[in-house]
Amino acid sequence: MAESRLVRCPICGATNRVPLDKLQARRQPVCGRCKTPLAVGDTGDGARPVTVTDATFATEVERSPVPVLLDAWAPWCGPCRMIAPVVDQLATELAGRARVAKLNVDENPVTASRLDVRSIPMLLVFKGGREVDRIVGVQPKSEIARRVERAIA
Repeated sequence: MAESRLVRCPICGATNRVPLDKLQARRQPVCGRCKTPLAVGDTGDGARPVTVTDATFATEVERSPVPVLLDAWAPWCGPCRMIAPVVDQLATELAGRARVAKLNVDENPVTASRLDVRSIPMLLVFKGGREVDRIVGVQPKSEIARRVERAIA
């Protein structure tokens, strides 16, 4: 089976399996259920972290068909800015196997409070809608990847 990426439809919520070779050929995928064009990034050869808000947390994280690495951050946080490139790299490397999301804790206090985010940067790993791991502070990319891989397995 060819490598593919899972993309959730923004309209009906259906999860669509999109082959990477079609994305690299710059073909626009559409939802199999409602035929809405799917947002897959610029080139389709990698993924970018999805921005999560109080309103979209349940859809993007709790109902995700794949494990999710959630980066809880704030724009004024220096360590958050240090770890941001690592989170972006992991989004590309884990595309199709896990989703990477970012939650601005200043703009989304309800979700930040619900998740008990007391210190940032904080990376939370979700599987099946439940938190399975929590990484507080700046950690090496290899350690973050190891902990996400454990959730994928």
